[in-house]
Amino acid sequence: MDRSQVSQGHPYVPRDLHLPDYTPCFLSMSNILFVFAFSSLLIVTLVWIFSGRFKKTKLDRVLMCWWAFTGLTHMILEGYFVFSTEFFKDKTGFYLAEVWKEYSKGDSRYAGRDAGIVTVEGITAVLEGPASLLIVYAIATGKSYSYILQFAISLGQLYGTAVYYITAILEGDNFSANTFYYYAYYIGANASWIVIPTIIAIRCWRKICEPFRVQEGQITKPNGFKEVRGSRRSDKKA
Repeated sequence: MDRSQVSQGHPYVPRDLHLPDYTPCFLSMSNILFVFAFSSLLIVTLVWIFSGRFKKTKLDRVLMCWWAFTGLTHMILEGYFVFSTEFFKDKTGFYLAEVWKEYSKGDSRYAGRDAGIVTVEGITAVLEGPASLLIVYAIATGKSYSYILQFAISLGQLYGTAVYYITAILEGDNFSANTFYYYAYYIGANASWIVIPTIIAIRCWRKICEPFRVQEGQITKPNGFKEVRGSRRSDKKA
């Protein structure tokens, strides 16, 4: 625990942010990141092993790992933030509270319970989290709605990320304790939810459109015969 933070009140910006009874982190940044990395690796490993029971491509198995990881992250990590209104007062060293105390150094809107942040995280935790786990099931069992659901949730993640950054910019974009936390937490920790959903959304869009392109490539004639565009067929028998 950094005693200097006790005398200053809290380490966040703006300095006049009102956080009564704030309690500094008990865990170091390295300990928090290690637990998160280990837990994430464990989830990905278990899902990868589990996915091997199904006859799926490596890409599908990787996607199952991603959706399991992001779904549990939304539900557990972000869900805790949404429903724990005073996590900054925690004196037990509870891991999830420590995560948000630490992350708030990169974006103090979390410690300050900014209404926009709580709304976006609430929707993400309650809707996108369970839907992500449903996608894991859909991919594993080959459900017809797999691509549509992946496309929808990916767009939801991109929309949430856009709102997250745009609202910060409109409010002055001055919520990080220093440059390190700005790029490590505020930028770096959210980068995956920009790059990966974008790639998945593009892939799913193409998969969804593919049957329509095939259908548009065929013209059904009144007599019941189908003419493929680009070919020259005679309706009369030679």
